[in-house]
Amino acid sequence: MEAVDTVVRPLKEFAKDSVRLVKRCHKPDRKEFSKVAFRTAIGFVVMGFVDFFVKLIFIPINNIIVGSCSVTIRVLKNIQKGP
Repeated sequence: MEAVDTVVRPLKEFAKDSVRLVKRCHKPDRKEFSKVAFRTAIGFVVMGFVDFFVKLIFIPINNIIVGSCSVTIRVLKNIQKGP
């Protein structure tokens, strides 16, 4: 019986807390909704600009690194072939 109680008690507490949460929640009015939507859109735009500038900086650096590796590989292949 104690094993069943250890499973059932947390479920009852979760259900009670969930009901309390739903009762306290309210539907946002138009002003509150537009405020949240505007701030979310601003966040998306800011994250887009951050991503753009990070790629703008790191793509040339990556090309330099990869380009130097391909040159090194070509040089090593030529050395292995010999004269």
